[in-house]
Parts: sequence; C-alpha cells; structure tokens
Amino acid sequence: QLQASGGGLVQAGGSLRLSCAASGRSFSGYGMGWFRQAPGKEREFVAGISWNGGSTYYADSVKGRFTISRDNAKNTVYLPMNSLKPEDTAVYYCAAARDRYIHRDTGEYDYWGQGTLVTVSS
Repeated sequence: QLQASGGGLVQAGGSLRLSCAASGRSFSGYGMGWFRQAPGKEREFVAGISWNGGSTYYADSVKGRFTISRDNAKNTVYLPMNSLKPEDTAVYYCAAARDRYIHRDTGEYDYWGQGTLVTVSS
C-alpha cells in the first residue's frame, strides 16, 4: 500500500528525491514518516510530517539537508535529499502513523513501504 521510490547511487554532495506513493487507501489523515536502516544498524527516524503538512520534524543528522513534504491530493509523500554524505547510505522506508501526528518511534507506525536503497559514494 506504500511504495517508496527514487533511491539510487549518487556521489557525496549529490541529491536524490524519494517519493512514497500510497495505493488502496488514503493516508491523508495520518502522519507520515521516513526512516532508514543501514547494514548492521537499527532502523532510525529520518523525518516526519503531520497529516496536513503543518508540522515537520527531522533527525539532527539530516536537518538542513532533507525536506519532507506531502501532497494529499496525490496521496504521496516526498523526501528531497541534498548534500548527501556516505553516512546517509541506507535503505529508506516510508511509513504511515497511527494518528495525525509525527512520531519518531517505529512502533507508532502501522503501515510500511518496501524500502528504497540509497547509496552515497565518497
């Protein structure tokens, strides 16, 4: 129901734009989040957005470089990523929260996309 796309291989300093498209149901009334998981590490919060886009929140590691947004008419959430670093390399997942708000805890999300791989070379 959530399809993440836009990952790929990019050099350090480059940019990518991730998208998360929902199908089968609307997630316009729910907070949405992006998470990432690097090899051998736990899944971590990257960015979140409230149901109407009025509030956003970022992990310190991506603040100022990543921007989360959503288009509820298209049932899609976006994550443009700039100034990418090798430490940003991970599988990125989008997820829909249980309510309208932003959450950093993976346990607050009921629906997950399949993930898209981002590889940043040095």
